[in-house]
Amino acid sequence: MSLDIEIYKSENGRCQIELNGRLDTHTSQKLETCLAGLDVGELPIQILDMQNLNYISSAGLRCIFKAKKVVVAAGGRLLLVNLQPPVKKVLDIIKALPTYAVFASNAELDEYLDKMQKQGAAGH
Repeated sequence: MSLDIEIYKSENGRCQIELNGRLDTHTSQKLETCLAGLDVGELPIQILDMQNLNYISSAGLRCIFKAKKVVVAAGGRLLLVNLQPPVKKVLDIIKALPTYAVFASNAELDEYLDKMQKQGAAGH
């Protein structure tokens, strides 16, 4: 099975990357190339929507960790949303990502982002 990637950029600095299929040794380079092409300065909030991702291997995990490192180093955030049970189980087993970066749904993600923006506005 392959990996299909759809990118949706918004004018508020958010970029939703929808993954469909498998993220493994054969497909991780495709995602890595896609993510490397996104400008963190223009799109500081990058969201991996995993609603239709049904499998992730160690190569897929490495791809996500590498992307997270790059995005955070540039002052952005890489967030995960809509993890399916098999993918969530892998992440839970390795305890790889902090809980604040993983969201059960788009509504939960939006609530988090709204809160962060309000905190940022209050700090100015």
